[in-house]
Amino acid sequence: MRSHQHHLRSTLPKISSPIGCRSQGPSSFDGSVQSESLMSYEDPATTPPKSEEEAERGAQGELSDAFRKQREDMGDLADSADRKQQGALDAREFDRQFEEIVKELTEPDLNHPEIGDAIRRLREVLEYNAPGGKRNRGLSVIASFRELSRPQTPDAESVQRALVVGWCIELLQAFFLVADDIMDASVTRRGQPCWYKRGGVGLDAINDSFLLEAVIYRLLKRYCRAQPCYLNLIELFLETSYQTELGQALDLMTAQPDRIDLTRFTESRYKAIVKYKTAFYSFYLPVAAAMYLAGIDGEEQHSNAKAILLEMGEFFQIQDDFLDCFGDPAVTGKIGTDIEDNKCSWLVVETLRRSPSRGGSRSRGGRATDSDWEACRVKSLSQSWECLCSGARGEQLPLSLADRLHANTLPTLLFLSFSHTRSTRGTK
Repeated sequence: MRSHQHHLRSTLPKISSPIGCRSQGPSSFDGSVQSESLMSYEDPATTPPKSEEEAERGAQGELSDAFRKQREDMGDLADSADRKQQGALDAREFDRQFEEIVKELTEPDLNHPEIGDAIRRLREVLEYNAPGGKRNRGLSVIASFRELSRPQTPDAESVQRALVVGWCIELLQAFFLVADDIMDASVTRRGQPCWYKRGGVGLDAINDSFLLEAVIYRLLKRYCRAQPCYLNLIELFLETSYQTELGQALDLMTAQPDRIDLTRFTESRYKAIVKYKTAFYSFYLPVAAAMYLAGIDGEEQHSNAKAILLEMGEFFQIQDDFLDCFGDPAVTGKIGTDIEDNKCSWLVVETLRRSPSRGGSRSRGGRATDSDWEACRVKSLSQSWECLCSGARGEQLPLSLADRLHANTLPTLLFLSFSHTRSTRGTK
């Protein structure tokens, strides 16, 4: 048990406690570790000497443990290398699958006398908005599916199905981002102009976002209709879309451009926005979809996975908020304006929490004429608090999440491999 806990902790990504930056030392990971080591201590003054036979057995046991540990370590390294190699192969196949998806969705009707023009527009929308990100959500589906299928190797048809479902999640992401960029008046996305900023697009991008959502269900019907998981997948995507849109509503209500209401910038509101706007579709959806594809549909298993993944989503969103403020746009692919846009960002919530006076609300005409000054104040205060900034970068896994991972019945590596793909941020 102790060695398993130590291995689990050493392989988990370093993530900080989200609010307050309280850090747990190694001895606090499991209180039994310290007490057990104290109980097993033998005082040479009071302990009778061991016989030569006992000493020899003990030495042989220690040697056997050392060899066993060496074999385990070599096996872990081999598994890790195999997973890495398989991940690289899956990434290449994932990109190839997108080309096939675009052809399937558009080529049959490109010359249709009635809808041909609209189909050509759909192809342009797909090719501009779906690729270009890190593809974490989509790749997490195939990686999770393989992990859940072990020790069996899934067949080619099952792998292709998982790749397509992964692209369904990427398309859902594209749908959200196209609409979100309009609402936030963003300028760039993934290192290029936002779709609505392109010449001749404008607010037609609203309908384009609807097209991106609609093709999700065409793909699910084509590839999963004959599978037992089809209805579960449809309900999962519909429910996740609803939850994400509720989160977006909370975000927009909190971040009104013409009125700053500091009373709404609370820890509970921040957690609600992150949970509904980001964590459900970015963290729970990919793993839940893989579970259904692998035939895992038990309510308890999905509930346990959801609890772990939603908490992971909160920690990684905190890192995203930090990078929106301090990250290099050349790396993130986006000019961060969360503070200027009056967003309920973790940095703002923490700044207010640490402020002697939270203040109230006030109006401002137009679009934040003094937003640059306000952003500079928040950034300056954030930089002055080492705990705040180091916490957002990521220090240590919270104890509650480690406990959930340890008690979970699903493979621990399912969550570890998923979290490591999110531990560094590039374009969304």
